Amino acid sequence: MVRYALRSLGRPDSPLYLRPLPDPAFVRWLWRFWRSSTPAAFRHGYAAIAELNRSTFDLFDGLRAAGVETGLTRPGMVHAFLSPAEARHHLAVQRQMAHGRYPLPDDVVTGDEARLLDPVLSSRVRAAYLVEGEGVVDPEAFARALGEALAASGVKVHENREATGFRTEGSRVVALRTSTGEIPCSAAVIAAGTRSSDLLGSLGHPLPLQAGKGYSFSVDLDPAPRHTLYFGERRAVASPIGATTRIGGTMELSGNNNRLDWRRIVAVALASRQYLGRWFDDPDDLVSLIRDPWVGGRPFLPDGLPVVDRVPGHDNAFAATGHGMLGVTLGPVTGRTLADYVRTGRRPDVLMPFRFNRAPWSGGSARR
Repeated sequence: MVRYALRSLGRPDSPLYLRPLPDPAFVRWLWRFWRSSTPAAFRHGYAAIAELNRSTFDLFDGLRAAGVETGLTRPGMVHAFLSPAEARHHLAVQRQMAHGRYPLPDDVVTGDEARLLDPVLSSRVRAAYLVEGEGVVDPEAFARALGEALAASGVKVHENREATGFRTEGSRVVALRTSTGEIPCSAAVIAAGTRSSDLLGSLGHPLPLQAGKGYSFSVDLDPAPRHTLYFGERRAVASPIGATTRIGGTMELSGNNNRLDWRRIVAVALASRQYLGRWFDDPDDLVSLIRDPWVGGRPFLPDGLPVVDRVPGHDNAFAATGHGMLGVTLGPVTGRTLADYVRTGRRPDVLMPFRFNRAPWSGGSARR
């Protein structure tokens, strides 16, 4: 990973784009990230996330039963590769990490038969395998439906009000300060993505969060994919969402901003063309072919794991941030387990790996 990152320096067409910044906090983050990039840390983190994620689909079903139109579909995911060797390596790693938590095929499908897994795949795809049951959600529609369901049940949602900090009395938060005044509260959960560090800093506990920027766009393909497609060598994804296809990818570390670099959109599109065929001829055509180009800063801590915990020194303030690329996946289970924590005052065991004070970035000791 370190070699891969170094090769990506200054290359906007790389799946991982690292642009060094003259910022000591960014340098410290990279150093801590490197210190966290060991096989043991990876296995520990993967197991912790998988255990937290165990009830995700059940919770999505529960939301739907409660009247939230989640839009979740489960078409399965086809992992497509240009190289059979790369496909087998990827499947072996995934099987080892899954550790029986979900079913995987025994082997990959190679040659022309690989394209039979999904008709949209191009002739350059020489190996593939299907993981059944994988789901896909339109995040914007899901968030909108969740907000509507909350409002219908009497929850007051304050829109267009910037949160700026908190008013505290002793060890308790008693109000949220906003750009238009205070909102009294009996408890507070900071779940503000990359903005979380600023808000937590107002409570004396900032987090070393960096935005791992991702890009996506919509396009109408004919034929359209029947499954979610993962493009193995290029680390990009195409997902069927409604009547369109959403293509996304890249990891850009260039600071906490939402600046859209059009070269990254072009890079994702060019990468997808190796697996989907020539759905466009020239990058200049993309302006008229794609819709809703988007960039978002996914919040990452140096060890890749979220923080879901009480804020140190505060009885009724909690953090739920740093979920990286798994925000929608882990949103329902984070909400459920954190709600239990807020109500009972007892940390659920499944949240132990996601403590606020943990190594390597807190100065605390690592405990399993």
